[in-house]
Order: sequence, then structure tokens, then C-alpha cells
Amino acid sequence: MAKKKKKKGPGDYLLTLILLAAIGVFAFAGWKLYGIYMDYKQAKDEYKGLEEMAVQPNPNGPQEGTEGGTTGNEPPIVVDFDALLAENSDVVGWLYVEALGISYPVVQGTDNDYYLHMTYQKTYNFAGTIFIDFENSRDFQDLNTIVYGHNMKDGSMFGILKRIVTENAYANSPYFWMLTPEKNYKYEIFSAYTAQVNSLTYTLFSKPGKEYTAYLEQMKANSEIATQAEPKKFDKVMTLSTCTGDSSTRFVVQGIQLD
Repeated sequence: MAKKKKKKGPGDYLLTLILLAAIGVFAFAGWKLYGIYMDYKQAKDEYKGLEEMAVQPNPNGPQEGTEGGTTGNEPPIVVDFDALLAENSDVVGWLYVEALGISYPVVQGTDNDYYLHMTYQKTYNFAGTIFIDFENSRDFQDLNTIVYGHNMKDGSMFGILKRIVTENAYANSPYFWMLTPEKNYKYEIFSAYTAQVNSLTYTLFSKPGKEYTAYLEQMKANSEIATQAEPKKFDKVMTLSTCTGDSSTRFVVQGIQLD
């Protein structure tokens, strides 16, 4: 004798709805993760392509020093700015951080928002582009030039900048470079630390003086690592800045421009 089918009650329907909801949440999370992965990949592929197109090792580059870092006034790389300018006329330089292998084009927009999530080839992407403050001069002659880059979880852009402190990468080399179409600028790191978003770190100065000298002394004192460089009152500073995961703070590395 056939058994009677059990009728579904309210509890069965509720379990079905919960299961369907869980599947939906899982599918949505997977779709979001896939989107994030594709964003990272797209940005990586674009910047890898730009580097392959425009950057070559410098045959006359610096030699390894005896106490870490490199010696000489020639950068480790040479950059084809004609090729870069053909892609984007907003380019102002190419940043190369010796200790970390950070190597990216640098642009300047008409504000500090556009390149936050716009790549060098002007495609929307969370990684954005490394850029200097829109109020800075393009010739890197300001007393404090601020360079912004995202702290990407895959280590791209400024995602490994904090290794200067956490892994003592400073010992590998205290220098970084800003190469430009007109001239190559070498910087020596004098400070690396976590700063408040609205701190004095982001001050732009019109001329040297007592205020600027006090600024240099404070920035040096902020450093979380011991550095050899001692900034002087007429030195020009470059400030590399990235987010920390805390909206109220940023991690910065500061260097003085060498002659």
C-alpha cells in the first residue's frame, strides 16, 4: 500500500527560502570577489605593459654600495617619456623606490580625485594611478611635493610602502628616484611614519623660513626608523603617502632631494 506524501508545512518553506537566500548571498559574494580580482588583474596588466614599453635598465646605472643601497648619480632605470606622453599627457615623472622595487608612472590631475580610481590609460579601476598633489609644481621644485598612491592588498602601487618600516627595507637602500622628461631627481629617505590625515605632514610651503625649518625637524622626529639623512632649511622634500586601513591615518615616507 502506497504511503501518503507528507505535506510541506510552513517550516519547510522557510528552510527553502533560507537555502535560496544563502545561495544568493554566496553567488553575490563570488561575483564581487571576481570583480575585485579582475580589477587587480586589469591594473597589473596595464602597468606591466607600460613598464615593458617605456622602462629599461640603465647600463650606466648605480653600483652596489658597501653599506646597502647604491652609489652614484645615475638612476637604475631609463624611461622613454615620449612613449608615455603618447599615452597620457598628464605624466610628470616615473617613481622608482630602490628598496622596494616600486616602479610606476606618476601623473598630475586638475584635482586630487580624478586619478584616485582612474588608471594611466584613463580606464576606471580602483587601483588608480600614482599622482602628485594638484597644487604642486610639475617640476618638483616645491619645498614639499606630495605623491599619493593606493595601499593595494596585492602589494601593487604603494601596497608595500610600509615595508620600509616593518621589514627594515630601508637597510637595503635609503634612496628613491623621480625621473622626469627634463631631469632625474634622487631622494634620500629621512623619515617614515604613520601620520594623521590632517597633520602638518601635508603642508605646502611657498618659501623656506623658520616655519619650514620647524617642519623638517618635526618630520625627522616623527620617523619610526633611524635614518642617516638630516634635512636642512633649503632642502626640498618629497612625501610618499598611502592609506592604512584607518580612515584617519596615512603612512608616509619622506625623502630630501639630493643635488
